[in-house]
Amino acid sequence: MRVLVRRCWGPRLVGGAVDPKPSPQWRPLAGLGGSAGGKDGRDVRVREKSPWRVLFFGTDHFAREALRALHVARENKEEELIDRLEVVTVPSPSPKGLPVKQYAVQSQLPVYEWPDVGSGEFDVGVVASFGRLLSEALILKFPYGILNVHPSCLPRWRGPAPIIHTVLHGDPVTGVTIMQIRPKRFDVGPILKQETIPVPPKSTSKELEAVLSRLGANMLISVLKNLPESLNNGKQQPTEGATYAPKISAGTSCVKWEEQTSEQIFRLYRAIGDIIPLQTLWMENTIKLLDLVEVNSPVHADPVLTGQAVIPGSIIYHKQSQILLVYCKDGWIGVRSVMLKKTLTATDFYNGYLHPWYQKNSQAQPSQCRFQTLRLPSKKKQEKKIVAMQQCIK
Repeated sequence: MRVLVRRCWGPRLVGGAVDPKPSPQWRPLAGLGGSAGGKDGRDVRVREKSPWRVLFFGTDHFAREALRALHVARENKEEELIDRLEVVTVPSPSPKGLPVKQYAVQSQLPVYEWPDVGSGEFDVGVVASFGRLLSEALILKFPYGILNVHPSCLPRWRGPAPIIHTVLHGDPVTGVTIMQIRPKRFDVGPILKQETIPVPPKSTSKELEAVLSRLGANMLISVLKNLPESLNNGKQQPTEGATYAPKISAGTSCVKWEEQTSEQIFRLYRAIGDIIPLQTLWMENTIKLLDLVEVNSPVHADPVLTGQAVIPGSIIYHKQSQILLVYCKDGWIGVRSVMLKKTLTATDFYNGYLHPWYQKNSQAQPSQCRFQTLRLPSKKKQEKKIVAMQQCIK
C-alpha cells in the first residue's frame, strides 16, 4: 500500500459563494513523511506549491524574528506564500510570556502552549529556538516535515546554546543553517540552506543574536518560496567538525582567576553577561561583576601595578580611571561596577569595602585581599533558573 497525503480542505467561500480563484496544485506525496506504505489506505494529497499552512514552534527573540517574517509574508496577499500561521511556545514563569508568545498575541495569531499543538492540519512546521525534542509521530503529521532555523554553521554547535558558544570560544565565523529535523536527536537532519558571516569583533551574544535572527528569517522565507526544490536538494551534514553547545549553568558564570586568561574572561562576559552576571567570591561573600572593561596600556604601565606582588584574584583600585583592577592568569581586567547586596560602582566598592579593609590591615599586601573562585554545587534548580532567564531576557 502506498501513502498519499490527504487533501485537508475544500474550495474557499467568498461572500457565500465559491471563490473562482484556482485551487493550489496537488500531487501524490512519495518519500515525505517516512514510509512508502500507509496503514489506513487513505488517499492523502499535499499542496505542490505555496501558499503553505505553517505551524511555528519557538520561544525567544531569535525565534520571534523568524515568526515576524512569516507573519509579514502571510499578510502579503500578493505574494501568497503563507496561507495560515499558528504558533506553539512553552510555558514561562513570566506573566507576559516569552517573546514568541508576546508577538503571537499582539499579532492575533492562534497560540498554544507545549505540549498542546492544536488540532489543525499543516503543510510544514518551522522550529526556531524551541528547546523541545519533537516526536516522530508529530514530525510525520507534516507532509513537508519540520524545518529548523539554527544559528550556527552545522554541524558546529549543535544543541540549545550555539550563539553563546560561538562567542565563548572566539569563533571568527558563524552563520545560520536551515535544516529538516529528524526524530530522537537535535540538529542532525539534512541541510537545505546555509550562509556564513564573520563574527563582529567583540560582539556580545545578544548583539550577534540580533544579526543572526535577521539572516535566519530571510533564509527561511527563501526556502519556503522553493520548498519542494529545497527539500529535494538537501544535503546530509558532514561527519567531521561536529561540536555540541549545551545550555549554560550557574557554574559557567564563576570566574576561575587562576585558570582563565583575560581574553577568556572577556569572552565569557560577552557570551553570558546579558543573561547572568559573572560571579566570584570576596571575603566569603558572593559578588557579581556587572561591567567589565579592558585595561589599556597606560594603566598597565602604572607603577602601582608594576611594583606589586600579585596573584590571581588580587584587587587594586585604580583611582585615575575609577575602576577595580583584578589580576587573572595572564594579566589584569577592569571592573566598573559590582553587586554586593546592591549595585556599587568601583569607587563605591573601594570606599565601602576595600579602603576600610586596608585601614584595618595596614601591613597587608594586595594578594591578601582578593577575589577567589566561587565553587557552586550542581543543582537542577539553579539550571532551571538560568534557562528561564535565558528565555525571558530582552
